[in-house]
Amino acid sequence: MFEFAGRNFRAIMEKNNPKWFNVESVPQCYTFSPEERPGEALIPICKKIPVIDLGKSLVNSSGNLETIKQLLQAGQEFGFFQVINHGIPENVVTQTMSTFKEFFDMADEQNVDVSTKKGWIYTGSKDEVKGGVHLWRDNIKHPCHPLEKCMQSWPDKPASYRKIVETYVAEIRKLSLTILELICQGLGIETGYFEEQSRVQLLSANNYPACPDPSLTLGIPKHFDPSLITIIYQGNVSGLQVLVDGQWMGVGALSNAFVVNIGNQLEIISNGKLRSVEHRVVTNAREARTSIAIFVNPAPNCIVEPAKVLLNESNPPLYKSILYQDFINASKAFGIHTDAIQNEA
Repeated sequence: MFEFAGRNFRAIMEKNNPKWFNVESVPQCYTFSPEERPGEALIPICKKIPVIDLGKSLVNSSGNLETIKQLLQAGQEFGFFQVINHGIPENVVTQTMSTFKEFFDMADEQNVDVSTKKGWIYTGSKDEVKGGVHLWRDNIKHPCHPLEKCMQSWPDKPASYRKIVETYVAEIRKLSLTILELICQGLGIETGYFEEQSRVQLLSANNYPACPDPSLTLGIPKHFDPSLITIIYQGNVSGLQVLVDGQWMGVGALSNAFVVNIGNQLEIISNGKLRSVEHRVVTNAREARTSIAIFVNPAPNCIVEPAKVLLNESNPPLYKSILYQDFINASKAFGIHTDAIQNEA
């Protein structure tokens, strides 16, 4: 099954202005509190976030050492990095982006029809944060691995959706396992360790319409990803921001590059050597933005804990063992981060 959130976005706009896409002010239900809203300060693009070339590693193993060094350093310092020369054909990416744009552009009646056939639909009233404030986005979310178990529940409109998205998520699967295997080698963890830790993949595609006042709204509020890793394609429009040394910094939108961020589970498994960091998505006054995120997660019944090979008397476990489903439940209920399961000194 899949979830589609946000058609209430259009309904709310149309209630006050039939031409909702030309709305000149932000409705109150989309306006964040002064403490949470991004404000009017210009946020610079962070040029320090590493851009890592995977090309040599994909061709032969002799290029691994430098790539591994870059991956670990990026994970330690920023929790975010971008990858280029990743092996995913550009036409696969562009076709997938076009498919999601077509999905989001479909008429309301088509989306409702699609969403209620094989799953359920979430309206904008469900797509909110604490205090009842709506997010400035449309969103579709569904599992994407293993493909044979979940494809039949995907949307069947547009007609090309399943074929194109199948190709895309299979390519992202290969990329994620490549990155995780390189991280394994860098940490000194046995080959294949992450096979059990990456059995679930969730796709989440977002459409962020142009906003009349981005200083008041958020596409996604600040959060940590509860995943192992997350792989994001943000197209040619930036909007993703990362907390770097206490300051929000933008992540540049590079052509045919993927953003990779370390999730909570990889922070735990690495015993804090790699870190998950807060990030958010802001809106844009000039143009709409579409992004695709793939969350690589453990299975619900998987026990997540620091890898034993990393532990010794001088490096005790910093985190308690936890069932992944319990982590997710607590995260949803209380907004916990890995700090909440750290062992006491």
